[in-house]
Amino acid sequence: MTKSDYDFDVLYLGSGHGTFDGAIPLAAKGVRVAVVEAGLIGGTCPNRGCNAKITLDAPVALQRQLAALKPVLTGTTKIDWTANMAHKKAVIDGLPAAIGGLLTNSGVHLIQGRGTLVDAHTVKVGSQTCTAENIVLATGLRSHQLNIPGADLLHDSTDFLSLTKLPAQLTIIGGGYIALEFATIAQAAGSAVTLVLRGKQALRHFYQPYVEQLLQQLTLKGVKIYRETVVTAVKAVGDQCQVETDTQSAWSTDWILDATGRIPNVENLGLEKVGVTYNAKGIVVNDHLQTSVPNIYASGDVIDKIQPRLTPTAIFESTYLMHTFAGETTAPIDYPAIPTVVFTSPRLAQVGVTAATALAHPDQYRVVTHHVPDDWYRQVGQETTGDNCLIFDQDQHLVGATEVSDQAADVIDTLLPAITFKYGPAQFERLVHLFPTISASAWGQL
Repeated sequence: MTKSDYDFDVLYLGSGHGTFDGAIPLAAKGVRVAVVEAGLIGGTCPNRGCNAKITLDAPVALQRQLAALKPVLTGTTKIDWTANMAHKKAVIDGLPAAIGGLLTNSGVHLIQGRGTLVDAHTVKVGSQTCTAENIVLATGLRSHQLNIPGADLLHDSTDFLSLTKLPAQLTIIGGGYIALEFATIAQAAGSAVTLVLRGKQALRHFYQPYVEQLLQQLTLKGVKIYRETVVTAVKAVGDQCQVETDTQSAWSTDWILDATGRIPNVENLGLEKVGVTYNAKGIVVNDHLQTSVPNIYASGDVIDKIQPRLTPTAIFESTYLMHTFAGETTAPIDYPAIPTVVFTSPRLAQVGVTAATALAHPDQYRVVTHHVPDDWYRQVGQETTGDNCLIFDQDQHLVGATEVSDQAADVIDTLLPAITFKYGPAQFERLVHLFPTISASAWGQL
């Protein structure tokens, strides 16, 4: 077949950030693009992930800020879970149509249904078949489920984000982003939360002294934390569930969230049939995001990669593929520093060289630490907890930053250009920030 004999130039399986951020401008350039989606347009992040979570968390962050400013502000606040969930739906429910509109208005052909590979250039969707010169696998991740007795009583993150009534007692199994973020939201809204960690640590890829600050804050708010505890079974007892563990600890709870991780959607796609290599961590790609079949690529969370599986990573990969398919680059993908944040109270965010790596290699890095409450600007909002680490290389370039504080996400975002473009002291001096702002405060520490 020649290029013109295919139905499309590029066909994507999945419509999340690994697809639409690149597919929209690609189609606008005149490339023939199709997107196959079996569920909601936009995938996990807009519909049942980041966007929904941050909408539910907005009153939590405000509640914490108001509490910090007592006695300047008087009175109490209470989160109305039903109203908060209704607000979430009002914000989120229109996103599939909005993203779908952006796709179709740019010229993308949307195909509703589950796509499977027939051969290297052919995808079957129901009774329909489509051909494409290039295919992009962007099928994302789904929630892992524990294989224990009573697993049918467990719920996943999508279920939590759709709860019409907040459970009085909530048990969360896991120690990652979802577990800690949802524990924060639920506790602030009035639920008695129990958090079960399989090991000693939570958020293992973050600087542990700062993670411990988060866990301490959760404990002070009433969250009960079990460490080195494995849930072995769950059973229904009346209207509640009984949680059983390997440590002989057992308790009753109203609702259980299984937040033990997410796994790649690689099954029943026809990968074996066409020879696409994958493993338990996802689809294997080279430095051009090509799979073992050269004209089949992968993008987003479904890739087996060392970069964090985050929306910004998927956007970067999708944009890179757009430039590749448009003939604008033949270079391998060059990942920049990718920031990440845990939306707890306080927040925990980091980018670049980690504090643990820098402290382990004092011959290569210089680590500068600050106690957040010592900054006069943080005293305006009466922040009482928080710390950060700024990491410099031997040439005094800022190469990493980690912070735990109420404004950690904004601080890391502010410092990101310096890390990405390797600013040194001369560049720092050329930046004049609005004052007083968190940006001026962050840069003032350099």
